[in-house]
Amino acid sequence: MIPLLFIASSLITYKGLKLISKILPVKNPKKSSELIVSKQEISNPEKITNRIFLISSTSLALATVGILFYPPLLYFSILGVTYDLIPLWQNGYKSLTEEHKINVGAVDFIAVSSLLLTGHYFIAALTDWIFYFGLKLVTDMKDNSKKDVVSIFEKFPNSVWLVKNEVEISIPFDDLKTGDVIVINAGEVIPVDGSVTKGVALVDQHILTGESQPAEKEIDSQIFASTVVLSGRIWVKVEKSGKETAVEKITEILNNTAKYKMSAQSKGEKLADDIALPTLMLAGITIPVSGVSGALAILYSYLGDGIRIVAPISTLNFLKVASKNGILIKDGRALEELRRVNTVVFDKTGTLTQEQPHVGKIYTLNDYGENELLTYAAASEYKQSHPIAKAILQEADKRELKLPTIDDANYEIGYGIKVVADDKLIRVGSFRFMEMEGIAIPEIMINIMAYCHEHGYSLIMIAIGSQVMGAIELHATIRPEVKMIIKQLQQRHFAVYIISGDHVEPTRQLAEELEIDNYFAEVLPENKAKIIEDIQKEGKSVCFIGDGINDSIALKQADVSISLTGASMIATDTAQILLLDKNLSQLNKLFDLAQELNTNLNTGLATTIVPGVIVIGGVFFFHFGITIASILYTTGLAAGIGHSMLPLAKYHQLEQEK
Repeated sequence: MIPLLFIASSLITYKGLKLISKILPVKNPKKSSELIVSKQEISNPEKITNRIFLISSTSLALATVGILFYPPLLYFSILGVTYDLIPLWQNGYKSLTEEHKINVGAVDFIAVSSLLLTGHYFIAALTDWIFYFGLKLVTDMKDNSKKDVVSIFEKFPNSVWLVKNEVEISIPFDDLKTGDVIVINAGEVIPVDGSVTKGVALVDQHILTGESQPAEKEIDSQIFASTVVLSGRIWVKVEKSGKETAVEKITEILNNTAKYKMSAQSKGEKLADDIALPTLMLAGITIPVSGVSGALAILYSYLGDGIRIVAPISTLNFLKVASKNGILIKDGRALEELRRVNTVVFDKTGTLTQEQPHVGKIYTLNDYGENELLTYAAASEYKQSHPIAKAILQEADKRELKLPTIDDANYEIGYGIKVVADDKLIRVGSFRFMEMEGIAIPEIMINIMAYCHEHGYSLIMIAIGSQVMGAIELHATIRPEVKMIIKQLQQRHFAVYIISGDHVEPTRQLAEELEIDNYFAEVLPENKAKIIEDIQKEGKSVCFIGDGINDSIALKQADVSISLTGASMIATDTAQILLLDKNLSQLNKLFDLAQELNTNLNTGLATTIVPGVIVIGGVFFFHFGITIASILYTTGLAAGIGHSMLPLAKYHQLEQEK
């Protein structure tokens, strides 16, 4: 029998691997986390992993039947195990020749090869299966949680209305060209960057700018992809579409940073790699003391190797528990990283506040009362579905107002709306709308408008006949759960910040109301990430919570990123964690899960390391062999897997008790 020392030393030297490379040539080996054997397989590593796991499972089944009933089947299991060694060898070869270090792949290759060479076929098949079982779990976790930045086109309609020879025709969105003119109606998402050539509209662009007030758009106004027309109808000349839009440029930035995010190794893999060389050296010096069986036992006791199986199972179970609590964690590493967070940064508009505002003060002029003006405004907006209309209708419903029937069904919609009710011509809309309609604005209303602008309120004017008779002040609506969440975070001794693209005064007022000391206002999208970076440079670990396209780069910069369902497409694709209930109520539970995961992982690590330590001690003091080592290792691994299943078991128990 060839001494194990010779096998190990030859396999871990460059010359040894160079010799084997003549038999099994490696062409462009990939990262150690991938099992790639051919160019075709590069496109789908999940299929490769599944195939090799099937081979290893078949080999284990053959070896089991062989050792129990029909020994010749043991030899058939050798074929599958030998095939499975190829990617392990590629892994170790790349690490040694390119990274100049011995990694876990080299140890696994040497361990399984040595078991085969010494006739331990069943243990070799079992070891092979355990390795690929763990790799399959890791691959499944990555494939199920990984979310590439989804193309913004998925939020756009498949077709658009193109104006050609003054006729509107429907064409596929992909056929749009620069210079084309398209029509966009109320309630539609704007699919291009361009300029308005005809019409007027109110556009919600908070996901780009962070401003809570809708923007008024008229001829020559610039509009941007993924913003929404709240009311009105506009003709837009296409300047940029598809990959040229502002949104797609942000997407490109995100894709350029994704590679770095994906390169980090798990704690278990790093531990296994770090002790790879010491394990091989210890196995080599064990031969004179305990013989080949003792050296094999040392290789089999490989400290930290089992955590590659236990950690993914534990993480997957916590992800399931999180999802059952209304939390979708797209990247399992985010949950582990969350326990280190000590600073939470909120975007203001759409995150701390709801999309729909609420009515603040109703200003009245002349002899009209609040309820009368609100009744006319609500009747005018009755058929509209944008947030401003909903806020006015909600207030009218709260006051139990009876709305009059609209006599004239011809709505004239732009910056406002014009209808006939109770034989009166009613106009409801912005200051610009009233100007366009030729209605004089009283000086008192101009002063009110200046006050609202200073405080970040929207102001909707109401004209009856040819005179402005009042206005409705709209305030941003704070999410009902926010105050409780902020207090819970502060009780954890977290620093809390607000970042907003909105004006200073509304941001300051919100910060005061929520008792938050740190806030930034009028922040451009590209500067949000810079603020996050500056906070990180102070040694803080940052969790950023945002919902808009303007938040996407900041979401990438943060250590952990969270968004809400119902946010912009790019924000939900970029964020590592989504709160599925469209609110922040589960944020505290999320931090609890992060701490519980850390405890579970540490216990799992101990269950895989302790048996290895016992084996190493037993080899030198009690002459343990490969059989005892395999029993202890498998027992420890089973205990680790059992412990990693506890979170889900506890959740089911709590559900049954409810």
